[in-house]
Amino acid sequence: MTRDLGALAPIVERKLRDAETLRCASATLWTKAESLPPARGLQTALRGGTVIAEMKRRSPSGGELRPDLDCGSLAIDYASAGAAAVSVLTDGPSFGGSLEDLAHVRDAVELPLLRKDFTVDPLQVAEARVAGADWVLLIVTLFEGGLLDECLDAVERAHAHAIVEVHDEDETARAVAAGAECIGINNRDLRTLRCDVGVFARLRRMVPDDVVCVAESGIRDTDTAGRLVGEGADAVLVGEALMRASSPADACAAMVAAAREAVRQ
Repeated sequence: MTRDLGALAPIVERKLRDAETLRCASATLWTKAESLPPARGLQTALRGGTVIAEMKRRSPSGGELRPDLDCGSLAIDYASAGAAAVSVLTDGPSFGGSLEDLAHVRDAVELPLLRKDFTVDPLQVAEARVAGADWVLLIVTLFEGGLLDECLDAVERAHAHAIVEVHDEDETARAVAAGAECIGINNRDLRTLRCDVGVFARLRRMVPDDVVCVAESGIRDTDTAGRLVGEGADAVLVGEALMRASSPADACAAMVAAAREAVRQ
């Protein structure tokens, strides 16, 4: 690996190995993915100050969060709380997740589902779609050369959608140039795990108005959720704050209310 990916490096190495194990199933995955109906869209789901409610058992930055997580039950609670979509961490070693978690959520709710993982190969887009994802996360810093464009082509081929994640000006410019329909601005630098909620406002001005814009990371309370919507977020993606709450459903409902109030102001 020639890039300095910091804390991401071991995860990316593992994901590259995972992608290789999928090669023997490539034709089957693509046949299944291409036969599926169009996924639930981004443009209609994430407008007007909404919440993508995330579930994960642990994380490298937050440690153990909710090891006893029942994904299907929580997804139903999130839907009742007004979440616009559900994000499911499917990485096992670092987050305690799996594609089975995604499938359980798909069985439980009709909301759009984001497979939150570290996609490094177009074949993993097909894998996500077959497992039940409507959307995949594409993290710009993981892609060199034309690989981002290849993964976006795979998204279209799988009748899916992508949230293209950025953290700095160069990554934002790349996402815009690639024609991303949705850009997620991550306040956390995944290479260092440092978080700065001021990143969103700095990068938001680079995102065209017709592109859906999602604020990610550092959203620990309703005030921060409202602030980010006020700064131009169409949606906020909230994970750790919900996982640490005594009632994730109540915490999600409060985030939804704060986002909607920010739009009205």
